[in-house]
Amino acid sequence: MFGIKADWSLDVFERYFTLGDYSGGEARWCPGCGDFAVLNTVHRVLRDAQLPPEKSVAVSGIGCSSRLPHYMGTYGLHGLHGRALPLANGVKAHRPELDVWVATGDGDCFSIGAGPWIHSVRLNMDMVVLVFDNAIYGLTKKQTSPTSPAGMKTNTHPGGAPLPPLNPLTITLGITNVSFVAQVTDWNPPLLYQTIKKAHEHRGTSFVRILQRCPVFSESFTKPMQEHPEQFVLLEHENGIQLDDSVKRVFANTVEHDPRDWLGAMKLAKDDEKLPLGLLYHDPDAIVYEDIATRNIGKSDEEKIAAINAAMDAFAI
Repeated sequence: MFGIKADWSLDVFERYFTLGDYSGGEARWCPGCGDFAVLNTVHRVLRDAQLPPEKSVAVSGIGCSSRLPHYMGTYGLHGLHGRALPLANGVKAHRPELDVWVATGDGDCFSIGAGPWIHSVRLNMDMVVLVFDNAIYGLTKKQTSPTSPAGMKTNTHPGGAPLPPLNPLTITLGITNVSFVAQVTDWNPPLLYQTIKKAHEHRGTSFVRILQRCPVFSESFTKPMQEHPEQFVLLEHENGIQLDDSVKRVFANTVEHDPRDWLGAMKLAKDDEKLPLGLLYHDPDAIVYEDIATRNIGKSDEEKIAAINAAMDAFAI
């Protein structure tokens, strides 16, 4: 037997990832919550992209939606209230090779996180920002949020929210260097998948507002939308979201909209009668700040000290 020539080399098969590779702990949201649909869609997008789970990281703040990192089989960072975006920017600045996802809510992002929201969109670092908007503070049990419709009864305003709601789309579109703005519902899986997939393919900050069901505390916000899809207008364009025929059958109102048209996007976003679904704005040429923030990554301590000394020499008298 010792005279037999044998090839002991082994073929190393390329890794293939299934949905289970991206799943973390058992999701513990309320039955009927729209967060389940978003979580499953993120798993699908990652599976279809075949990105190694160890090369992805989910970042969140505080709220029901911000539990998403616990349900991901990737790296995760559950941060402070309203501070998901600064944390995500920090991750991207120091580990630009990681695939970054941000899960935040209407309270977490638009209230205590309003400052980071504006500045992070302007920085346009490469990440997907998913805003779960159910127009209520769900985790703390039904307080008015920045997007609560006027008249909506909450525990902080039993007589009805006194102010008109903030419009996240017009505000985001008005931020300098914005590069990707989309809106979608959680209850139409094909459109939800194609929208998040498009956001993931974009290099820059992809801002996706998701109109999300909270059947416990804010059913009055999304229930009329589900029962009356004519309230929506579906955005169509060859450079926009790829639409299945099943989606077009549900949302009969469609309009041709070029996502490079910022003014057209703003007009659609301001329309209170017909809520836009799809890609409102896309600028692939916007500056990506991580290209600036990561310039000296990889330099040795000696090289960094020499660079600091050279900079300081400019102030020598």
